[in-house]
This record gives sequence, structure tokens and C-alpha cells, in this order.
Amino acid sequence: MVNIEGELLRKLQMTELEMIIEVDRICRKHQIQYSLDGGTLLGAIRHNGFIPWDDDADLVMLRDEYEKFYNVCMKELDQKRFFLQDYRTDKNYLWGYSKMRRNHTVFLREGQEHVNCHTGVCIDIFVYDNVPDGWFIRRLHLFLCYIIRKGLYARVGKKNAPSAFMKGWFSIISKIPRDFWFKQITRLAGITNRKKSRLVRHMTYPYRKECRYGLPRECFEEYIEKDFEGHTFKIFKNYHLYLTRLYGDYMHLPPIEKRKNHPASRVELL
Repeated sequence: MVNIEGELLRKLQMTELEMIIEVDRICRKHQIQYSLDGGTLLGAIRHNGFIPWDDDADLVMLRDEYEKFYNVCMKELDQKRFFLQDYRTDKNYLWGYSKMRRNHTVFLREGQEHVNCHTGVCIDIFVYDNVPDGWFIRRLHLFLCYIIRKGLYARVGKKNAPSAFMKGWFSIISKIPRDFWFKQITRLAGITNRKKSRLVRHMTYPYRKECRYGLPRECFEEYIEKDFEGHTFKIFKNYHLYLTRLYGDYMHLPPIEKRKNHPASRVELL
């Protein structure tokens, strides 16, 4: 396992910053709405940059905005340096969210060495869809999201699950073609996005109990500028509501033992 700390961690963060800058460039040029997300949004508010121990970066867009971004990237992305990775651009990609990868680098997550896809240093781009408002259908939607998430994870779970039973179960599920699960995401998004709802979510991300059904759509209605590592990026105007739902008391630093990053088996930077 590679220890990602000190100079290596900072160099990794600067590589990720390079990709955020490229996404921001394209989005500003084509009036595409996005926000820093997750720990990156938290870092912008609490640290004016990366959380000091954080080794990844997250952005978020609603589905319509992401599809505009995807189409523009096919023409305008600096493809010598970057690769927009989703199920349409990488036939071996297994995750329900997209990634921007830095070409000529490697960040190989521990336990995913057998996944034969582009493994460059990346930032995550989460795509949010509407969550049905009705009591029953909202819970059904949560269950369907769970099934899809586990279906996509199966090819990793059959190697990394904590028990022989779960490895066997994931081995069976992994026989289902990858594209079947992405068709379900597309189909479900097409149904839920027909009209606005109070909540939105990424279908294959497990949220904490307090926001397990999704996050407030109202957060996606207004955006402001925020300093981040000496650059200016877009964030939700109502970031307080978003971060509170996502993390609770987000300004409180976690104990040292919980300040962990993602285990990697191989890291190569420029």
C-alpha cells in the first residue's frame, strides 16, 4: 500500500486541481451549472482549499447539466491531458458516477487491481437525478438505487467482500452484464426527471441515514463563487443546508484517527 501523505499528497491534490480548472473552464464557456461537492465543498468552506488530509476531489451536476457537459467534452476537452470517463467512454468502467482522469498518471485503488479501465489520477463528477416525492415510491426508489449500486460493485465485491458467502453472492451477480445496470440507471432517471421533486440524489452513492433519500433540490437553484487553492470555482449558494444534511456539524474537525485517505496500491504522478 502507498502512504499518501506529505509531498506526495500535495502533488496529488495539485493534479486534481488541474482537472477542476479544466471542468470549470468548459462549464463557464458553455453556461453549465456545477458545484464543488462533498469533501471538496467542505474544504472550500472550512479551509479555502483541500481538506489537508483529503486525497480526492468531487464535483456535482444535475443530469441535464452533465449531459451538456458530456457532449461539449467530446469536442472541447483537452484530450492530450484529460479523459472524461463514464460507461460510454470506457467499456470496462464500473461506477455509476463519472470521473475526469489525468492522462499519463496512475492512481490504482487497493482491491481494484483487476479492473481493466483507465486508472489515472481522477476527480469524481456526481450526477444527480430527482427522487420521487411520494412516501412509498421514494422508498422503492431507494431500494432500486441499492440494487443498482450492488450490481455495479459486484465485479469488485467478488474479490473484496468480507466473507466467503458475500464473495460467492457477488460472483453470481457479476455475471449480469455491466450494461444492464447502466440501462437501469438511464431508465430510472428518465422516469424520475419528468418533473421536479423536493430531493435529488446520485443513484449509486450511499448517503448517511439523515439524508438517505437524497439532498434538497433547492440547493441547486443558486450558485456563488468561492476561493479554492487560489482559484475561483462555483459552489451552492445554500452550501450550509447542503453540508449540514451531508455531514451534520461540518465545521467540527474529525478526530485524528478518522482523518484517513483512500488506500492505493500504486500511484504515479507527472
